[in-house]
Amino acid sequence: MFWWFKRGSDYVRYESRQLTQEAFELRVIDASGSERVERFETERELTDRQRELERGLLEEGWTGPHGWNL
Repeated sequence: MFWWFKRGSDYVRYESRQLTQEAFELRVIDASGSERVERFETERELTDRQRELERGLLEEGWTGPHGWNL
């Protein structure tokens, strides 16, 4: 599943994925197009980090999350 936040004409996109039973990934593409990948051992760690990212974006004036399930 991927989500995005919008501010003006800019977007931040992020995607969470389960790679294996014990490997999870959060991929973030910022408004400039730079990409970073964070890896986690548990789904809980991934979820906690995703919520932290969302809170930070909201505090910075972004709207969302908007989502799409592939």
